[in-house]
Amino acid sequence: MSEHPANAGLHGLGVVYFGNDWHAENRTSSHHVASRLARRLPVLYVDSPGMRTPGGSGRDLRRAVRKLLAALRRPRQVEPELWLCTVPQLPLRRIPGVDACNRLFGRWAVQRALRHAGIGPRLSWFVVPHPGFLAGKLGEALCVYYCIDDYAAHPGVDPVAIGRRDHALSLAADLQFVAPPALLPGKRRLNPATHFAPHGVDAELFALANAPETPVPLAARDLAGPVVGYFGSIHEWIDLELIGWLARCRPHWSFLLVGHAAVDVQALRALPNVHLPGARPYRELPGWAKAFDVAIIPYRDNRQVANSNPLKLREYLATGKPVVSVRHPEIEKFSRWVRLADDRDGFLAALDSVLAAPEPAGAAAGRMAAVADQTWDRRVDDILRIVDDALAARTPVASVPILAPR
Repeated sequence: MSEHPANAGLHGLGVVYFGNDWHAENRTSSHHVASRLARRLPVLYVDSPGMRTPGGSGRDLRRAVRKLLAALRRPRQVEPELWLCTVPQLPLRRIPGVDACNRLFGRWAVQRALRHAGIGPRLSWFVVPHPGFLAGKLGEALCVYYCIDDYAAHPGVDPVAIGRRDHALSLAADLQFVAPPALLPGKRRLNPATHFAPHGVDAELFALANAPETPVPLAARDLAGPVVGYFGSIHEWIDLELIGWLARCRPHWSFLLVGHAAVDVQALRALPNVHLPGARPYRELPGWAKAFDVAIIPYRDNRQVANSNPLKLREYLATGKPVVSVRHPEIEKFSRWVRLADDRDGFLAALDSVLAAPEPAGAAAGRMAAVADQTWDRRVDDILRIVDDALAARTPVASVPILAPR
């Protein structure tokens, strides 16, 4: 484990980290922050399914069975100082007895995993709200809530139950970090120890989209140009109708949408110039982006999007590619480097303008420079300085003995 002299108060501590699906097709800030924390402190990553009520699809059922079986296994080491375990919860929280079952099983399973991983004195770190009933119940020196989304607005969740969990965890946390600026005022009213912590970017990885040696995947090499590209989850918050309309308006363009489709995309598949290669490993995304002539952010105008801090924007800019996006308060902060559109016609006009002529020299480098200092390492360093200060200000707590793995 690497030393981190600036955070001496954290020395000897580990982290029990409650995040979303470690194996999710789309890498989120939950994964990026956990990996960077593990370069500084030992981390037990608790894969915490159960926020969304599973549907009846075969994929959901297979995933549920896989998570239940994983809960019976010991933690396994996935990075030098990062262990992974799964602690699922029953999502039907309004049924009597379900909450009590989740609480009892969750606490037992996490304590067992901590013993196996050999993590003693610790912080608790929540990136999802539904296991928040464990806040302050694990002998932790400090409880951190890193709120990266408006969780009650997610598709498929019980908004009332998840909203209550989010509210309760905001109150219980010793420190709260909030990525979406729109949520910051309300979160600060609940907890004065709340800090703004915007998303970061793996700038070094996405810069590979500009490297001559980066290969373009075979499926994207022979697409008719220009190529309008998107990578990320294809979910309810993506405006599929906008994409379909654009593709029909410009049948000689190729639309390349890289990512797992969690919604029905048959109408797009029927269009000959729309290509959906499915989910691809995160580290391969720069190769796909290299095939783009322009990247798009086609979000819908809904509550979840309004209360977001788009991670995708920083990743696109780090590739150096031109970007056309719907208007969004956080994206407007980057309006010097992004074309913004207010409606369908404006989106198409922005694409036409971007693709009409070669870009001026230095345009790609300017976009990359705009996010070069917003790396995940810097974000985690900033957060840990605040955590370290909070630890130093606290009355010393009884230490938790290091437990040998069984």
